[in-house]
Amino acid sequence: DQARAARAKTDLAAIASSVNLYRLDNFRYPSTEQGLQALVTRPTTDPVPENWAGDMARLPVEPWGKPYLHLQPGVHGDFDIFTYGADGTAGSDGADADIGSWDVK
Repeated sequence: DQARAARAKTDLAAIASSVNLYRLDNFRYPSTEQGLQALVTRPTTDPVPENWAGDMARLPVEPWGKPYLHLQPGVHGDFDIFTYGADGTAGSDGADADIGSWDVK
């Protein structure tokens, strides 16, 4: 369980870094609707980025096999990237605890 949590934190740090690069290139973060896929594939929905650079070759999948979640604006910052952990349910603790980009800053 600790190894999976550590991997999730490493993934979240890498994704957050790419989201920040996206903002540097495009003067805004990817919207919740565009999702993290905006880091891999140029969005076609508004706001369409003018300087899209494809900041990631592929999106990692969380250690429990689900895609990472994304909110912009976030609850904890300008954006939130997170996983609900092993149980896939918000608000759990222990091995099932939520892990977010706010935990790795």
